[in-house]
Amino acid sequence: MHPFRRAVEAGDISAVEGLFADDAVFTSPVVFKPYHGKAITAAIVRGAARVFQDIHYVREIVSPDGRDLALMFKATVNGRQVHGCDFLHLDESGLIDDLTVMVRPLSAATEVAQAMGAEFEQIQREAAQTPVTEPQ
Repeated sequence: MHPFRRAVEAGDISAVEGLFADDAVFTSPVVFKPYHGKAITAAIVRGAARVFQDIHYVREIVSPDGRDLALMFKATVNGRQVHGCDFLHLDESGLIDDLTVMVRPLSAATEVAQAMGAEFEQIQREAAQTPVTEPQ
C-alpha cells in the first residue's frame, strides 16, 4: 500500500503533505489549468479532506517501475456518492510531483466543483501562509 493511500485513509493530512515534491503539480477534475507548487497542492488536499467524507480506496494499480500509480476511490460529498481516481507520479526521490484527480459521475463532479469552490478562498489563504523552503 502506497504511503499516500495509507495517509489519506487515516486522515493524516500532515503525512500526505510530506509526500509532495516542492514542484508538485495538481490537476483538478473540474478546473482546466493545473496548479503548480507544493503549497497550493497541499492546501487543495486539505480542502478536499474537508469536502470528501468516508474516502476509501478500492484498487491500487502501480506501474512496473513503481513511479506511476492509479488509486481508485469511493467517497461521499454532500450526500452524493463519488467514484474517482488519484493518478500519482513520483520523482526520482519518490516524492509526488504530479497528482491528477478524476471523478464520476457528472452529478458527483458537479457536487465536487461546488463544494471545493466554497473552500477555495480558504485554500488560497492556506497556500499563501505556507513557509517557503529553500532547495538543499
